[in-house]
Amino acid sequence: MWVEERKKSQKMLKSISSLSSCGDPERLPELPPGDEQRLQRAALHLQQKLILREWLRDHRLQHHYNRLLAVEVASLEDVYWLEDSRASKILGKDWQIWSQARQNLPTSKAQLDALKAELWSTVVKSSQHQDAWTWGGMLVVSVSVAGLVTLAAMTQPSLAPEARHSLLQYVTGKYLLPANCKVQWDWKDPAVVGGAMCFVVRFYQRNGQPYPICDTDQFFVEVTEGTRKMVTISELGSSTDPNNANIAKVKFTVRTAGQYKISVMIGSSHIAGSPFMKTFIPGPIDARRSRFIRPASTVICCAGAPTLMHIEPRDEFGNACQFDQDIDPVKVKHNGSSRAFLKGYHVEIYDLNGQPLEKLHHAISFAYDRVNARVSVTALFPEPLCLRAVISYLDQKLPNGDFDIIVLSSSDTTLVHKNIASRKHNICYEAKLLSIFGAPKSKPRKVLCYVGPKQVSSYGFACKQSRCSPKQPQNSVNFQVTIKEMILKFIPKRIATFRLCPSTKFHFLPQRPTHVHGPIFIIDDGAQPKIELASRDRNIIAATFTHFLLKNIGGSETFKDKQDFFYHEVRKFHANYYHEKLSLKVQRERILESSMKATKNFSVSDWCGNFEVTFQGEQGIDWGGLRREWFELICSALFDPRSGLFCSFHDKHQALVHPNPHRPAHLKLKHFEFAGKIVGKCLYESALGGTYRQLVRARFTRSFLAQLIGLRVHYKYFEQDDPDLYLSKIKYILDTDLDNTDSLELYFVEEIYDASGQLSKTIELIPNGSKTRVTNATKNQYLDALAQQRLCNSVKDEVDSFLKGLNGIIPDNLLSIFDENELELLMCGTGEYSIADFKAHHIANGNSAEFRRVLAWFWAGVSNFSQTEMARLLQFTTGCSQLPPGGFQELNPQFQITAAPTFGNLPTAHTFNQLCLPDYECYEQFEKALLLAISEGTEGFGMV
Repeated sequence: MWVEERKKSQKMLKSISSLSSCGDPERLPELPPGDEQRLQRAALHLQQKLILREWLRDHRLQHHYNRLLAVEVASLEDVYWLEDSRASKILGKDWQIWSQARQNLPTSKAQLDALKAELWSTVVKSSQHQDAWTWGGMLVVSVSVAGLVTLAAMTQPSLAPEARHSLLQYVTGKYLLPANCKVQWDWKDPAVVGGAMCFVVRFYQRNGQPYPICDTDQFFVEVTEGTRKMVTISELGSSTDPNNANIAKVKFTVRTAGQYKISVMIGSSHIAGSPFMKTFIPGPIDARRSRFIRPASTVICCAGAPTLMHIEPRDEFGNACQFDQDIDPVKVKHNGSSRAFLKGYHVEIYDLNGQPLEKLHHAISFAYDRVNARVSVTALFPEPLCLRAVISYLDQKLPNGDFDIIVLSSSDTTLVHKNIASRKHNICYEAKLLSIFGAPKSKPRKVLCYVGPKQVSSYGFACKQSRCSPKQPQNSVNFQVTIKEMILKFIPKRIATFRLCPSTKFHFLPQRPTHVHGPIFIIDDGAQPKIELASRDRNIIAATFTHFLLKNIGGSETFKDKQDFFYHEVRKFHANYYHEKLSLKVQRERILESSMKATKNFSVSDWCGNFEVTFQGEQGIDWGGLRREWFELICSALFDPRSGLFCSFHDKHQALVHPNPHRPAHLKLKHFEFAGKIVGKCLYESALGGTYRQLVRARFTRSFLAQLIGLRVHYKYFEQDDPDLYLSKIKYILDTDLDNTDSLELYFVEEIYDASGQLSKTIELIPNGSKTRVTNATKNQYLDALAQQRLCNSVKDEVDSFLKGLNGIIPDNLLSIFDENELELLMCGTGEYSIADFKAHHIANGNSAEFRRVLAWFWAGVSNFSQTEMARLLQFTTGCSQLPPGGFQELNPQFQITAAPTFGNLPTAHTFNQLCLPDYECYEQFEKALLLAISEGTEGFGMV
C-alpha cells in the first residue's frame, strides 16, 4: 500500500517539476511518508487553483480570480457553493456571465472530472502560465531546502490569512471556515414579540467536518434595530453531548416590533448569509395597554347624528397591533339597520341607576381602520338621554373605557355651539342647590349657574383659591363655572367657583322620586367641597362645560395633546420676549448663592433669555453643555434633601422630596421663589423644543404637585408620599372599628413632638377639635384634615413662594390643565435608566457557578427591558419606580442582588433594595419568572 502511495506521490511531483523545469523528481530528497502526503495535498490544491483560473479565462472572468480566492473559492467545486448575493457583489457587471457559466457546469461527478482533466491539459500545454511554474518550483525548492516548516511560514499569509493554523491544517482543510457555518432558526419569520428567541449556529471546517467551537474563536452575535442594540446570550458547545460540540445557542428577547438585523460573525468575517434580516410583529391585543381615544371624559353626542371616536389596540409591550386579514366585522341586525362589531370588542350601556340598557347596546359599533391601524368607534343614539358606557376587549375593560355619554337634541346641540361661539360669555342657567360642604339643604335654594370664561384685567392679581398668582397678560382668559345666589332678586352672591380644567368633574346622579327640580349632578374639582345641584338644563350645562374645557386645553384631554397645547401657549405667552443670549457668571463651589445673586434683578424677559453660563475660574465657551450642566447643578442644590430646602419623609436620599418647614435658618422663602423660577425656566426651555429642552432633576411628592395646580390634599396622598405613616397609622385607622373599641381614642387634633419625643404642641384640625372624638362616620374627615395639616398647611408659605416664582414665568391657568401625575411627567420627564450605571453601582452576593450564570442572564434580560419594565423592577425592589437624581449610586442602601437557596421559584424582593434570584434550568425559564415577579408582585416584598 505504501508503495502505491509513493508512486502516486512521485507522479504528482513529476507533474509539478515538469511545470517548473526543476529537473527529475526522482532526484528530490527522500521525504518521510507523512511529509510526502502533505506535499501531495499541497500539489493537488495548487492544481485545483490552476484549473479554476483556466475555467475563468475561458469565460473572460480571469480578472476576478484574486477576489474569488479571497472568499475561499479555490476550485470548481467551490463555484457551486458561492451564494448569488456574494457573487453579485464580487463580479459586479460580469454577474450575468458568471451565472450562465455556472449553470453550464456539469452536475455529475464523472462529467466534472472530465472537464477538469481537459482544463488541466490546457494548463500544462500552455506557455502563458509562468506563475504556475513559479509556484510549483517554489513549492519543490522550499520543501527540499527548508522542509515543510519553512514552506508553511512562507505560504501561510497568502494561503490562509483568516486563521491561525499550520500548513497541515490548511492543506487538509481542518480549520474553521465562516463560509461553511450554518444557522438554524427556532422560529418562523415573522415572529411575535415577547418570547425568548433562540437560534443555533453550526460550525464546520474547510473540509466540511464539524468544528468544536470555543471561547478563543471570537464568535460574536449582534442584534440591532436601527440604533437600538439588543443583548444576547451565547452558549457554546455542549458539556453533556460531544456530538454537539460544534454548535452555539444564541438567545435574546425582542419587545419592540420592527425589522431586526442579526449579524453572526467569527472575528471580522460573517458566516454564510450574515447579516440576516428578521421581522418581529406585535403580539395579541392587550386591553390593559390599549387606549380609547376620546376628546373628553364626557362624550357629547347629538341625537340621530354619528359621533366618531377611536381605539388604539396595543399588545402587552405597547406595540400598535393590527387585526389579522381574515378578521371581518360581525354584522348585526338591529331595528332594521345593520351595525358592525369587531370580534373581541364589546360595549355595555347602563342608565344612571346602573341598570343595563339592552336595547341600546347596538348604538355603539366598531370598525377596523387598516390605514391608521386603529379601531373606529361610532356612537349613534336615536333620542336625547344621559347614560354610561363601558368598552371592553375579551371581557377586560379598557383602562379609560368607562365614560359618560350625554346625547343632546339637535336644538340643544345648536344652543351649545352658539354658547361656545358667543363673545359675550354671559351664559347662565337656573338650578337648585341641594347640598354644599357635605350638608344637604332642607329646602333646595334657587341659584344661577354661569359657565364660561372670566376676563382678567391687565393690572392687579387674579385670586385663585386663597392664593394669589401674578397678573396675566391683557385679554388673557380664565375659564370657570360660578354658582351664584340672588339676594333680594338682584344682588348676586357667589357661592362657589370651579376652574374649567380636567380636574373639575361632573358626576351625574339618577333622578330621585322626591325631587322634581330636574336631573341631579355634582360638581367636584378636587380642591374644594363638592356641590350638588339639580337643573332641567343639566345636560346643556355639562355639554357647554365640556366644550369650553376642550377649548381651554387645546381640544383633547390626552396628555400628548395637552402637552403640545401647553408648549404652544407658553411660546405664545412669551412671544414678545426674544430668546437672546444672556451672560450668567456663577461659582461652581457656591452654585446656589452665586446663581441667585446673578439673577437677582432679572425680569421675565431676562428669564426667557438663552443663558450663556460661565463658571468663574474655568475656561470654556458655552455651546449648550455648560448651560445644561448648570441646570443639573442648580436642581441638585435646590431639590436634593441634603441641601435642606426640600426634605423627604424618611431618612433616605431616594425618597420623594417636599418643602421643608424646618429648614436651616439661612434658607429663606426667597429660595423657594428662586426654585419656582428655575422650574418655570425649565418648562419654558422645553416649550422651545430641540436642544433647549430641560428636565427638572427632582422627585417631588404627589401632594406638593397637587398644590401647584390647586388640587385639594387628602389622606390618600400619604400612600405614596409617606408610606411608613400610611402603613403604621392611616391604614390602621381605616381598618379599625372606632365605634366599638376603647384601645384607640382619637380626636381632631395633630400632636407635634420634639426631637426627644416630648409633646411640644397640639394643633386642632377643626374648631373645637380637641373635644371632638373621631368615629367611623368621621374617620375619613379626620384623615383628610390630618393630610391638609401635614402636607399643606405646614408648608403653605413655602408653596406660595414657590408658586410666585413659577407663575411669574408660566401662567397658572396653563398648569391647571394637568393632573399631578401629568405635571410630574411634564416637568421631570420619564425616568431614564442607565444599565451601565446599574452595573457600576450594585452589590452581588454570591460566587457559585450557578449564581454567576443566573446573574449573567439577569443583566442580559435587564439590558433588553423597556422603560416600563425597568420602572416595574425598581418598584418591585425599591418601592419606587424612579431613581434619585444621582442615579443608582444614590440608592441607600445600595442595590443588592443575592442568590436565593431555591430552584425555579419566582425572584423575591425585600426591603432595603435587595433582589433575590433563585437558580433556573435555562434562560427562558429565568426571564419568564422575572417578568412575572415584577408584573404581578409590585406590592409584594418577599413574594414567593
